Amino acid sequence: MTKRILIIDDDTGLCELLASYLASEGYSVDAVHDGAEGADKALCREYAFVVLDVMLPTLNGFDVLRRIRQSSQVPVLMLTARGDEIDRIVGLEMGADDYLPKPFNPRELVARLRAIQRRNDTFPAGTEPRPDLLQVGDVSLDLGARTVSCAGSPVELTSLEFSVLEALVRQAGNVMSRDELTRQALGREFSSFDRSIDVHVSSLRKKLGPAAGGEERIKSVRGVGYIYAFSSANRAR
Repeated sequence: MTKRILIIDDDTGLCELLASYLASEGYSVDAVHDGAEGADKALCREYAFVVLDVMLPTLNGFDVLRRIRQSSQVPVLMLTARGDEIDRIVGLEMGADDYLPKPFNPRELVARLRAIQRRNDTFPAGTEPRPDLLQVGDVSLDLGARTVSCAGSPVELTSLEFSVLEALVRQAGNVMSRDELTRQALGREFSSFDRSIDVHVSSLRKKLGPAAGGEERIKSVRGVGYIYAFSSANRAR
C-alpha cells in the first residue's frame, strides 16, 4: 500500500521537487506551506511520516511539533538550517524522530524515512519473531504495541526513543557504543558531529526518571557510549 507523507514547508519549489521524487519511490505526498494549517492537517488524517521545516509562517516548526505531539506519535523528520545545531537538539528534545539539515539530497531523505520505518516494523522481513515483552526491573517494553511502562505507569516515547531504549535494555549491564546505538536504533552510520543519540538518551532519562535508590538508569561511559545499568541476570522476557 502506498505510504502517504505530509510535507510542511513554505518553500513551494522544494515541495514540488520532493513530491516528484517521493512519488518515484512509491510514496504519495501532501504539501502544506503554513505552520498552523500543517499542524491541523497532520492531525486530521493518517500519515506514515511528517517532514517538517523549522521556519514557517503563522506557527514555527517547533510549535507545530508541540501541537502534533499532544495527540499523535506519527514519525516526524525535521528540516533544519545546515550548521544550526541548536535547532536539531531542540527538535529532538521535543519529540522529533530525526532531522536533516538543508540543503539535502532527496535520496538521503528517503534513506532517513526508511530507517525510521525499519525501526517501526515489529517483525522485519527475514528475521525471527521477537518476544512480545521485554522487561528490566520496573521498566517494561511491549514490542508489539511499541509501548513502555515504568513502575506500572505508561511512558510516552517517540518511535526512535523506543528504539534506543530497546537496544539498551536488550544489552542491559553491557556498554553500547554510540556507533552501535546509532546503527541499531537510528538505522544509519554514526557521525562524530551527530548528537541524536545523546539527545534521545537525555530525553529517556527525563521521562523514565531515576531507578530505585536515585541512580541513573542509563549511565554515560566517557568516550565510549552508554550502559543501561541493570544486571542482565534480572532481565525477564
